[in-house]
Amino acid sequence: MNDTATERDVFVLSREEERLLDIGKKVLTQEAQELINVSSRLGMEMIRAAKLVFDCKGRVVLSGLGKSGIIAKKIAATFASLGTPSIFLHATEGIHGDLGMVCRGDVGIFLSNSGETNEVLEIIPYFKRFGIPIIAITGNVSSRLGKEADIVIDASVTREVDPLGLAPTSSAIVQLAIGDALAVMVADMRHLKKEDFALFHPGGSLGKRLLLKVCDVMGSDDRLPVVSEKATVREALFEITSKGYGATIVVDGEGRLKGIFTDGDLRRLIEDRGEAGVLSMPVAEVMTKNPKTIDADELAVRGVLLMEKYEVSVLVVMKDGLPVGMVHLHDMLKAGVA
Repeated sequence: MNDTATERDVFVLSREEERLLDIGKKVLTQEAQELINVSSRLGMEMIRAAKLVFDCKGRVVLSGLGKSGIIAKKIAATFASLGTPSIFLHATEGIHGDLGMVCRGDVGIFLSNSGETNEVLEIIPYFKRFGIPIIAITGNVSSRLGKEADIVIDASVTREVDPLGLAPTSSAIVQLAIGDALAVMVADMRHLKKEDFALFHPGGSLGKRLLLKVCDVMGSDDRLPVVSEKATVREALFEITSKGYGATIVVDGEGRLKGIFTDGDLRRLIEDRGEAGVLSMPVAEVMTKNPKTIDADELAVRGVLLMEKYEVSVLVVMKDGLPVGMVHLHDMLKAGVA
């Protein structure tokens, strides 16, 4: 059974369970308050930092050690996700050769709650030598890191929320939130759009919805079910069953779209007229004229919306006024669009 809020409510908690739950709630409340505290004191340094990152001609280099290193790695991923080239530089690996990945034109963002982490401090001279500006996110603005940085962002907290007040808990959350804030500020300066975001996430569902076109999923050429308007229902039925779309396009001698004939049309035809003589009828007499169409260069998600609107499972795909393909709802499902 899933431990949902509704299911929990039917049980009476023991005193010990209530105590544990109170601890969990208190942690969230205290960490939320620390974020409010940080938000209230941030100012021009955040604006300067965001502008520095926005103007960066190279990459944003995030570095830290321990829990701060883990947070730095996540912030680097967030920057990249929102269109700002960024990398994570492990402070220890940096002083053992990985500084070679840092170049002129980069911007450094160093994370250290104490501001006295030796490995982080040891890579500062390299950045200074090549004129790479440093943004410090630290809980101690008077630390050596704070003094060496070009921009210092105060990430101090009242206390950590673990029982001993020592483990990086509140401080890690604050570092992460400041990193997120910077990344979003820069994304806003870049006027990031959904289409831009999709380019960075082509494998995700949003990327597919925003990038995939109808021509990428349609059936065309030898996969396209098509018959002449002079064909019989029998010939149309063969085309329907051989191509697997549950329908066939009907065209004139110039290849122009005249209609569509579906397996649903066939069922209704038999119900109305019986089976006798149906297969020998001209398909042009029983086809659906003016079928629903979509341009080949339209986004695939647009096709799904049309299918839902008109309650159809196939669309005829057009290009330069001629039918060039057919797309089925199943194609959209397989592509991850629907």
